[in-house]
Parts: sequence; structure tokens; C-alpha cells
Amino acid sequence: MLPFRVAICFVGTTTLTTLTFVIGLLPDNWTLKKKLNDHASKFSFRLLSRAFSAIVTYHQIENKPMKNGICVANHTSPIDVVLLACDTSYAMIGQVHGGFLGILQRALGRASSHIWFERSEMKDREAVAKRLKEHVEDLSKLPILIFPEGTCINNSAVMQFKKGSFEVGGVIYPVAIKYDSRFGDPFWNSHEYSMLQYLYMMMTSWAIVCDVWYLPPMTRLSGESSVDFANRVKAEIARKGGLVDLDWDGQLKRAPAKREWKQKEQLKYSKKFSSSPRHIAPLECKNDSPNPST
Repeated sequence: MLPFRVAICFVGTTTLTTLTFVIGLLPDNWTLKKKLNDHASKFSFRLLSRAFSAIVTYHQIENKPMKNGICVANHTSPIDVVLLACDTSYAMIGQVHGGFLGILQRALGRASSHIWFERSEMKDREAVAKRLKEHVEDLSKLPILIFPEGTCINNSAVMQFKKGSFEVGGVIYPVAIKYDSRFGDPFWNSHEYSMLQYLYMMMTSWAIVCDVWYLPPMTRLSGESSVDFANRVKAEIARKGGLVDLDWDGQLKRAPAKREWKQKEQLKYSKKFSSSPRHIAPLECKNDSPNPST
């Protein structure tokens, strides 16, 4: 099966590159360009999904993001993008890559508006937020797909959502993704496997079986902070996907915990003792021995 799947991956990549190149030659103000890009994107990504025998079930499609806004989802694997793009066209945001991912990024950028940043620019939060806000406010743009965890998590939990995408404003379209690991483990541990090694693992697995839930659109409440909004969206995604809702930062797998995080957890732990209903009465020392002076 591997040679056949590699051939499908090659054909899918070639198709995506060719179609987006042709569509990119059309004028931006041409109405037909957007429709052609939508059909070409879905067709190409569906072809790519066949390279690892993806079986995806989409639930609550009435909530599928159709207009401008931000689509946020939990993140397990790079193929999350492929599986979501099989059903809906999205604008992407992320760091500029080389290699295979770079080929796909350049191909997608020719036919539609995506936001790619150099590594140095990604550290500038104001620049990222400005470009993101401009994209969301443009009604002609596709909904932008973001994975707020910022890293791949092992298909069992949803970890801390970065607040940046929840500060921009606009409508948030939550999406829950849950894989069935009995047929193939989709989690990508980038410390252990390169992208090519990971793709080899996916193509040699039996199948990639996945459920996707489109949740009702959510907006930030009056007086609600971006952190609270992010946690509220995260909780809904975790509940729908049957995942554990954790406050931990997913980047802890790459770096030790910051000092302030440790102090915060220590403070919580100490409060458990201070608020405990148990009170130990002080011991009274009794001297039952006879008084030698009497």
C-alpha cells in the first residue's frame, strides 16, 4: 500500500500546486476566482487525504464557518489542516516553512489570502494581531484557521489556548477534532520524528479515522477578558470532543515551567490547606507527676 499512497500524495501535491498557480493568474476582483479556489482547494485536499486513507465524519455542519471570522480547533497533527480543508476552505496563518510544508504554503498563497510570517515577525505580537484583525474585518476574506494551543497535543486533552486570537474581535467558530487511535496514532511528536518520518508513519498506518464537530459560533461577552473567553471556548471544545480540559501550557513538553507558573500552582496548593475545615486543637501539656515541693 505504501507505494500507492506515496503516488497519491505526489499527485495531490502536484494537483494543488498546478491549480493554485492557474487560479493565481486570475484578477483578484473576478468573482469566479473565489469559487474556483474553493472547488480546487477541496478537491486537492480530499485527494491528499486519500494518501493516508482518511475517514472523517463531520457533525453539526449547520455550524460550519462560511464567512469571515476565526475558526479555532484543538491540535493533534499537521494533517488536522488537511482534514478540515476537505470540507471548508480556510485562510491559514503561520510561520514560513521550507521543504514539503513550504511548497504547500507557496501554492496556497497564490490563489487566496493567507498570512505567513517569518520567524522574527512571529515574535512581534502587535504585527501579528494587526494583520489578523485586518483579515477578520475584511468581509471578502475566508475564515482564518488557527490552532490556539500552538503545538500538537496527544489526542487526549485540550491544553491552554493562547489569548492572541481571542483579542482580535469578531466571531469565533469552535471546532473539536477527535481521532480514533485504534487504526493509527495521528499525534506528531516533533522532538522524535521529522515531518518526512511522520508522513511515512501515517502512510503506513491502517487508516486515519476522525470525528469533527462544528460548534455554534461564539462571541466575546461584555466585560469578559480575552483569557476568560479563550477558556470558555476551550471548555466547549473539550466537552464536545470528549477530551480533558487542562490549563497547562502545551509548550511544557519543550521547555521547563516558568517560575511564575510554579509559584501560581504552589499558591493554589497552599490555599487548600488554609481553607480546609479541619482544625487540629492545640495539645495541652499536663504534668501529672507529684510536685516535689509539696
